[in-house]
Amino acid sequence: MPIHNSDIEEILDTVANLLEIKGENPFRVRAYRNAARTIQGLSQSVAEMVHTGQDLSELPGVGKDLGDYPRSSVETGTLLLLKELQGELPAGLTDLMKVSGLGPKRVAILYKELGITTLTDLAQAAEQGRIQALGGFGKKTEQRILEDTAKLQQTQAKRISLVVAEQVAGPLVEYLQQTPGAQDVIVAGSYRRQKETVADLDILATCGKGSKVMDRFVGYEDVRQVVSQGQTRSTVILRTGVQVDLRVVPQASYGAALMYFTGSKEHNIAVRKIGLAKKLKINEYGAFRGDKRVAGRTEEEMYAKIGLPYIEPELREDRGEIEAARKGKLPQLLEVRDIRGDLHVHTKRTDGHDTIEELVEAARRHGYDYLAITDHSKHVTVAHGLKPEQVHEQVREIDKINKKLKGFTVLKSTEVDILEDGSLDLPDEVLQELDLTVCSVHYKFNLSLKEQTDRICTAMENPYFTILAHATGRLIGQREPYQVDMEKVMKAAQRTGCILEVNAHPDRLDLNDVHCKMAKDMGVKVALSTDTHRLGNLDYMRFGVGQARRGWLEADDVINTRSVTELKKFLRKSRKAVAQLVS
Repeated sequence: MPIHNSDIEEILDTVANLLEIKGENPFRVRAYRNAARTIQGLSQSVAEMVHTGQDLSELPGVGKDLGDYPRSSVETGTLLLLKELQGELPAGLTDLMKVSGLGPKRVAILYKELGITTLTDLAQAAEQGRIQALGGFGKKTEQRILEDTAKLQQTQAKRISLVVAEQVAGPLVEYLQQTPGAQDVIVAGSYRRQKETVADLDILATCGKGSKVMDRFVGYEDVRQVVSQGQTRSTVILRTGVQVDLRVVPQASYGAALMYFTGSKEHNIAVRKIGLAKKLKINEYGAFRGDKRVAGRTEEEMYAKIGLPYIEPELREDRGEIEAARKGKLPQLLEVRDIRGDLHVHTKRTDGHDTIEELVEAARRHGYDYLAITDHSKHVTVAHGLKPEQVHEQVREIDKINKKLKGFTVLKSTEVDILEDGSLDLPDEVLQELDLTVCSVHYKFNLSLKEQTDRICTAMENPYFTILAHATGRLIGQREPYQVDMEKVMKAAQRTGCILEVNAHPDRLDLNDVHCKMAKDMGVKVALSTDTHRLGNLDYMRFGVGQARRGWLEADDVINTRSVTELKKFLRKSRKAVAQLVS
């Protein structure tokens, strides 16, 4: 049975949560949590590392004490310690910690005092007014718990993040490709359109005569249930709960089927309407004039038959792409190879796990020309944020490193907290030393729409404000966006020349695709960054590019597609514009 990195991460995280709820030594808890984060950030499969005999204890954040745990997870699918903890405490308690304001101590109280073990129990207790009677809770806390629980229960529908979908789909596609006679094997659906979450997987394949691909598919070791099996279509449920459909299509219909099953439904309807106007019937088998198939082998052929150029999968949402295609105005979408550097990266000075030198080496392997070091400012005490004198120290350290580097530049930056009144967490005399700033909201998420919007727009008036990071503060499936008027924020950015970040971490993808398109339409530039805390996080740039493509962004819309010389010139110009505006 294959085990994915996300499975191992969940096992280690669950252990950490249960230990914390029990009140165990915080250093022990932190060790498991760090190991989980390390696994999350790896681009290589841990299962593959185990099978090739690699020493997992050498992984940063794992070490000798925990080195056998990822291996045990791969070999057995669980941990003995987790089984022991689940014998003492219900595993569902960890879900309660996803509710805003519920840490391990409060979860322990809810469990011991009210017997609450699940989100359903929590919602019922809040509805009945039983939580406010507990010490340290109160009526307002109970109401917030009720609201957050309802949102969590909605978002916990069977949708998975793109990074988890990749971990599930990759090995399965590779497995199917090894079938004798298998030719094209591709994942279609929302996965191919790079939607931020995926409900199920639609796989298409073409095969030679007599291929046993369907038998091989239903026999995959990760299959929990075979829902249906046929010669051209089979459906299974994997151990992870993800439904996978496999459709085998003839080569003559491959392009038509790929277009149809990639979707979206709305895009397909629009395409069929154009076909009808041209007396063509469009379906998953091809384009037909009467009974004769006149196209279907490729997607390009299908679009051409209705008089349109090829439309990239990420654009197929019926949000103007048909009209743009008709007018010859489809965007030349951003590609991963266009990115010249990452502008949001943390080191071990705050809550990162690597040194500047290690990050530079990894960035160079990605083909980058520059990297911005953006450790937290002092307000984020939980991340050991830097005080002004520590920022000065890091600036001097970066200057020394840059003198030794050839063909690569480390940019001086800080992730600066936007305080409640809209001021920045560090004084201007510190910020002026930096090449750029990445400015973020990390607390007071519950401000009103006007208060949160004013807070951010006020911050943008500071001449040393460069990039607004993860603009809505959301964590997909874990935390709702805070209330903010993005149109007003965009107008402020438009006026001040500030830049908005597309945070490429698959748990954030913030800006979302709609806001990316809004930024493009308003002429607001964006930065694609990974918010890296571990070396492997640098690989997340591909998810940010996918999000940017869904938002119609081209290379020129993104500031870190520029050379370091062009980027610095652009940043100086932006800073000068804000200074003149507020003077």
